Amino acid sequence: MLDVTVIEDSAAAAVSLDPMRARLLAELATGPASAAMLAGRVGLPRQKVNYHLRALERHGLVELAGERRKGNVTERLMRATAASYVISPLALAAVQPDPARFRDQLSARWMLAVAARLVRDVGTLITGAVKARKRLATYALDGEVRFASAADRAAFVEELTHGVGALIAKYHDENAEGGREHRIVVALHPTVKSDPPAAKAIEESS
Repeated sequence: MLDVTVIEDSAAAAVSLDPMRARLLAELATGPASAAMLAGRVGLPRQKVNYHLRALERHGLVELAGERRKGNVTERLMRATAASYVISPLALAAVQPDPARFRDQLSARWMLAVAARLVRDVGTLITGAVKARKRLATYALDGEVRFASAADRAAFVEELTHGVGALIAKYHDENAEGGREHRIVVALHPTVKSDPPAAKAIEESS
């Protein structure tokens, strides 16, 4: 089972977003189970669970883990193909965000467009790497910083911009034969707090 997989097909995305099927995916992420076992957990008849499992299986979201005999019946044990799923903007290709339409480094919506492109591109790269049976060279940095004031935040952004820009200028080689372009994404946003209501988190970010 993969830790995370990206859903790129619109039909698969629609299947995964059904509340009951999402519940079944969550159950099967913890371990293989049959339709009869799942029926008791989710409160549905076994036949209805089988219907949902067949839909998930058609789109590669669950797979056969094994079979077992129970009386005169052979039960299929299913498992999720991943512990969690991310839906790529490719699933809504006609309306996916395009960061090239506008560029505003201080716009939260532009940041969303950049993040959506990141999910789309990395998902495509993962799919290609799996087919080629090659390791994908990526790097991500995740951290948290607490600013004492808005002025400190602005100073941090300025230093970050100059620092990353200097690194790009140092290592970028337009004429490198056999070189490969890499995309750099740096983002800064207020941390979303889980306890306070969303409105308070937005108020604190302003």
